[in-house]
Amino acid sequence: MKTLPAFLFLSCLAGPIVVPATLSAQEPAAESAKPDKDGKKKKKKKKNKDKAEGKAEGKHKEPHADKPREESAPEAVPAGVSVSADAGAKDAPPEIMEKPASNNGDWCQWLQNDPGLLYENKDNPYIQSFQIGGRFHYQIASLEGTDVNGMDFNDTYDEYRRLRFETKTKFLKYFVAEVNVNLVDDKRFRDDLFNELEWGYDRFDEASVEFDIGEAFGDGWLDGIKLKYGRMKLKMTEEVHMSSNDLYTIERSGIADKLGGNASRPTGVTLELDKGDWDLTLGVFSAEDDSDFIAGWGEGQFFYGSLEWRATDDLKLVLDYSQNNHDGNDDALGYGWAAALSAIYKKNNWGIITEAIYGDNGGGISAPIPRRQGDFHAFVVMPWYWIVEDKLQAVIQYQYASSPESQGLQLPVRYVRAEHENPLVDVDNGRGNEYHLLYAGLNWHLCPERVKVMGGFSVEDLTTRRSEIKAYTWQLAVRTSF
Repeated sequence: MKTLPAFLFLSCLAGPIVVPATLSAQEPAAESAKPDKDGKKKKKKKKNKDKAEGKAEGKHKEPHADKPREESAPEAVPAGVSVSADAGAKDAPPEIMEKPASNNGDWCQWLQNDPGLLYENKDNPYIQSFQIGGRFHYQIASLEGTDVNGMDFNDTYDEYRRLRFETKTKFLKYFVAEVNVNLVDDKRFRDDLFNELEWGYDRFDEASVEFDIGEAFGDGWLDGIKLKYGRMKLKMTEEVHMSSNDLYTIERSGIADKLGGNASRPTGVTLELDKGDWDLTLGVFSAEDDSDFIAGWGEGQFFYGSLEWRATDDLKLVLDYSQNNHDGNDDALGYGWAAALSAIYKKNNWGIITEAIYGDNGGGISAPIPRRQGDFHAFVVMPWYWIVEDKLQAVIQYQYASSPESQGLQLPVRYVRAEHENPLVDVDNGRGNEYHLLYAGLNWHLCPERVKVMGGFSVEDLTTRRSEIKAYTWQLAVRTSF
C-alpha cells in the first residue's frame, strides 16, 4: 500500500533534474528576487519615488516589476573630459555592483536564508523554483498524578515528535505542489499492542497541488483566488492554523486536537478568496480516514469554511466551521459539527489568543455509545510576552472544556492517556465531562523561526463518570526546522 505513494514522492524529487540545463541558469544577483516564507517572490523596489509611496506591502503590484531594466548604451565622452570613478560605477553591470551577502559563518543567518532553495528561475516556463525543507521535533515529559481509583502514578516519556521532509515546487507559472513526508513513527508511549519506534517512511503528512487563479487570470476582483486539491491539514482554531514550528506551547490544546481531526490529514478540495482585509476558504473533504496518501470519496464527505477578518493592524478574528455528512462509516472528522471563533491580538512585545468552541459529537460509528454523544463547548486563553525580543518568550495557557454527557470529552494521547509503567493505573481512557488545564512555559529562540528550546509545566484535572483524574507534567522540547 505504501509503494505507490513512495514512488510518487521520489518522482516529485526528481522533477528538477529533468529541466534542461539552458533553462536553469541563474539570473544576475541584482535582478533575482528571493522567495518569501510562502514561496512568493518579493517585488524589487523601484527608485521612482512616486510609485514607491503609498504602496501597501503585498497588496499592490507594480507594473513590469519583474522585467529587467534595459541598459542604454553609454554616451560618447568628448576628448579631454575626465570621467570620475563614481560615474563609471553607475554604468557597471549589476553583477559587479552587487555581491552576494555572506553570513560570515553565522549558522543562524544561514538557516534563515532558505538554504533549501535548490533551484530558482522565473523565466523557465516549466519549473520556476524547487525548495526542500524539514523539521525535527523532540520532547521529554515527566508526569505524576492520581487515577480514578485514587492510585498515584509517576511516569517519564521521551518522544521523537516529528521528523518530516518537505518539498515545494512552483511550476507552469501558476501552480505550486507541496509534498511532505513523515519519517518517524514513535508509538512507545501509546497504550496499544504495537508501541514501538520506527524510522523511515511512515506516511504522507500533506500532498497537494494549488492553482493560483487570481495570478493567472485576475485583474481587480479576481485577485487572490486559489484552488487547492490534495491531502491537507484541517484548520480548525487558530492553534491549528499555526504551523507546529510556530506554536507557543509544546502541544496544541486538547480541543484544537479534536477539532483538527487529531492526526488525520483528510483529502479535499478548497477554494480560497482574498480581498482586502478579508479571507474566505471553502472546502469539501473526503470522510475516508485510512489512507496513507490521497484518499477516495466512497465513504462520505464533510464540509469546511473559514472566514478571517483583519480588523486592525493588531487584531485579527477568525471563524472556522466544519459539518459532517458521512454515510455512517468511520470518518476523518470524528464529530458531527463544530464552530470555533478565534481572536488574535498582537501589540509590540506581547499578545493574546482567545478561542471559543461549540460543537456536537454526533452519533453513529464516531460516537456509538450515548454517553459519548451530545454537544461540547470549550474556550482557550493564551497570553504571551517577549521577555527578550525575539529571544526569550513567556506564555500562559488556560483550557476549559465541558459536555453534558459523562464521556462527552476525551483527553489527547499525550500524556495522561499514555501507557503507564504501572499496568494497574486506570484513567478511564481519558474520557470525562469537564476538563481544566493550566500551562506556563518559556521559549528560548536560539535562531528565530528556525531553532528553539521550549520548557513548560502544566496542571490538569478531568472529571470522569467515576472520579477525578489529576496530573502534573513537566515538559522540555527542541524544535528545529529549515
